[in-house]
Amino acid sequence: MSEIRHNVDKELVLATGRAHPELAAEVAKELDTDLLPLNAYDFANGEIYVRSDESVRGKDVFLLQSYPAPLNNWLMEQLIMIDSMKRASARRITVVAPFYPYARQDKKGRGREPISARLVADLFKTAGADRVISCDLHTAQIQGFFDGPVDHLFGFPLLADYIKSKVDVSEVTVVSPDTGRVRVAEQWAERLGGAPLAFVHKSRDLTVPNQAESKTVVGQVEGRTAILIDDMIDTGGTIAGAVRVLKEAGAKDVIIAATHAVFSDPAAQRLAECGAKEVVVTNTLPIPEEKRFENLTVLSIAPTIARAISEVFHDGSVTNLFDGRA
Repeated sequence: MSEIRHNVDKELVLATGRAHPELAAEVAKELDTDLLPLNAYDFANGEIYVRSDESVRGKDVFLLQSYPAPLNNWLMEQLIMIDSMKRASARRITVVAPFYPYARQDKKGRGREPISARLVADLFKTAGADRVISCDLHTAQIQGFFDGPVDHLFGFPLLADYIKSKVDVSEVTVVSPDTGRVRVAEQWAERLGGAPLAFVHKSRDLTVPNQAESKTVVGQVEGRTAILIDDMIDTGGTIAGAVRVLKEAGAKDVIIAATHAVFSDPAAQRLAECGAKEVVVTNTLPIPEEKRFENLTVLSIAPTIARAISEVFHDGSVTNLFDGRA
């Protein structure tokens, strides 16, 4: 009987959907690899077709997809990409979702509400994903929704180091937009040399989406540079209101920092006119030219994603990329 030989050599394959090809190209450059050629298009009725132009049998496939509007189209495309790779006999399939879709729907605020973030995790798993890589989840508990490894990346080191190079950290106060992100604000404060903390008290009507009223500041911001942090900016109403409250409380300058620039209308106009000195975001989502404004700074998250992909592929430690933070 002839000896059966097993190929133990791994091969990394990076593929992307059509939502944010620029980010995928940057990640591929960081990894010194080429993107997998994919044939993807829509039928006349909106159905999505995806097929790899090359074999992925036995390969370690990383499928990168961002989720700008229309989010549901790109989510469906991601699921079809996963299914196509599974049926093409990929050895392992990792979903790379820099911005996790439906992340805000992570719990039941009222009766009869869905937990859509869990549904998305179930869809990924059912389609054939073995692992998920995402950045700055709306809440850390989302990691437990997926039945498999989840690598949670952080955007704040990139954002904080940029801001640190632009301001006098002795005059900085880190401001959380609400009590829910105080833990993240503490990590920011540590990164900025032990800066003091403050938070904006706000109220929200659970029956009305995208609306929250910023009321008062708890903490010392008078005469200081307030670094107002959040995981995402959608319509910009809450964050613009927080800038107004901080200015009324005597803040010298306000710098907004957020990982995910959703920028649904009229966010760009609100941010440009809110009085913030600078708005710093990453490119986890594409930002079209018409939504860019003079005091907007966009930092590339590609090196962070590329390092995480490399660690996963080589069975290394993603946690060590962020100084042991999980």
